[in-house]
Amino acid sequence: MIFALFAAVSFPNLRLSGPTDADLVDRFQHGDHRAFDEIVRRYQDRVFTLCRRWLDDAQSAEETAQDVFIALYRSLPGFRGESQLSTWVFKVTLNHCKNHRMYRTRRGYRRHESLGPQPDDAPERQLPDQQASTDSAVHRTEAEGLVNAALAQLDEDHRQILLLRDVEDLPYDEIADILDLPRGTVKSRIHRARAELAAILGRKIGREDL
Repeated sequence: MIFALFAAVSFPNLRLSGPTDADLVDRFQHGDHRAFDEIVRRYQDRVFTLCRRWLDDAQSAEETAQDVFIALYRSLPGFRGESQLSTWVFKVTLNHCKNHRMYRTRRGYRRHESLGPQPDDAPERQLPDQQASTDSAVHRTEAEGLVNAALAQLDEDHRQILLLRDVEDLPYDEIADILDLPRGTVKSRIHRARAELAAILGRKIGREDL
């Protein structure tokens, strides 16, 4: 029951048609900056979801997701394809989420950045289409609140590995690349993280007679 609850607020890896990620990167690096618009459309909901689960605050997640795509735009000319684009995107996203949490902790309040004009070399800020997003609909559910509260109680290592595996539905090898961990460590850490999350959710569900 517990992981059925967790699955209810996750979504599977999207099966995409059209140009591959490598094609889009190649087009962008050869001057077709419209290819970046497709990269944003392809990843914006997944990046926002990861930020939303990590930061547990919709506005902070939007701001952080926007910053992620600005960083990707600026760095993409130097991307050499040594890993999958998705691996790089999620690694950048995790780093921005961690930095944002550290910033909030140091300042003691949430940062609210302007959504006004950006530097000339940055893409226009784009917000996820929350009306169309499958994930946005479940953000309002009671299950969402239970899972987010439980995830917030996990340590950083366990939280990030569950987000990558059980929310983003990434394979073990890609998670290993993102986190720079051996595959065996990824599997054992996921097992421990799921057990810890199950215990937390079990106590919450027991108290509330769900």
